[in-house]
Amino acid sequence: MITAAMFMTAMAGNPLAQTLAKSNGVTISWMDWFLGALVPGLVSLIVVPWLIYKLYPPEIKATPNAKAWAKDQLAQMGPISLPEKIMAVIFICALILWITGSFLGIDATLAAFLALALLLTGVLSWQDVLAESGAWNTLTWFSVLVMMAGSLSSLGFIPWLSKVIGNSLSGLNWFLALVLLIGALFYSHYLFASSTAHITAMYGAFLAVALSLKVPPMLAALLLAYFGNLMSSTTHYASGPAPVLFGSGYVPQNKWWSLNFILGIFYLVVWIGLGSVWLKVLGMW
Repeated sequence: MITAAMFMTAMAGNPLAQTLAKSNGVTISWMDWFLGALVPGLVSLIVVPWLIYKLYPPEIKATPNAKAWAKDQLAQMGPISLPEKIMAVIFICALILWITGSFLGIDATLAAFLALALLLTGVLSWQDVLAESGAWNTLTWFSVLVMMAGSLSSLGFIPWLSKVIGNSLSGLNWFLALVLLIGALFYSHYLFASSTAHITAMYGAFLAVALSLKVPPMLAALLLAYFGNLMSSTTHYASGPAPVLFGSGYVPQNKWWSLNFILGIFYLVVWIGLGSVWLKVLGMW
């Protein structure tokens, strides 16, 4: 969840949040997203594993044979083949174009199409592409969700909801209002089973409310977008991977909920507190 929050291309709902932010007049580039999440993300990556280790220590604390096992598996795989090298080069080029696209004038969609050069090299065939049912499923649902989000705005629902929420928060200091909006977004995820669906339903409305309350645009857009990922570990049904991980049987439900309740408080403190200061240092608000 932390790395998903750090990179715009790490979760399907992130480009959706970027699109919704743009419709509210806030343009977020890949680099803006990454730089804004860099410090709170690194702090979280360091502290969260330690917190979990202390609160719910593993039964196995040493794996002395892991290195030898990994070397043996690599030896059985043999040297890197030419198709694997081509795949790696195209992947790195696509990633560089995503990162630098805002400077070079290359849209993320164009970068993705350029990556389809894999088809020309013969590394992948069209049949391989068609066989990626999960990717096609994501593409289809994502396009529908973007259309629905746009319709909610154009038909007046999001402006209406923004007005209702905004009126209830009127008169508050803008930072306090932002904290309340993020808290409401975060804890309402107990009612959702999909991060992308949650972003579709609430991100645009909450961002519009924040902007109406004079919250700095980039600060509001990025923090709300980051929490669209961080809230995805709250429950064992909160995101697509959660039921799979929970179904492995290693973590009982009470531990899952209690630990993530504690981690949720940590995320709120670090990403709002430290994150706001870091975005200020970067000059984003």
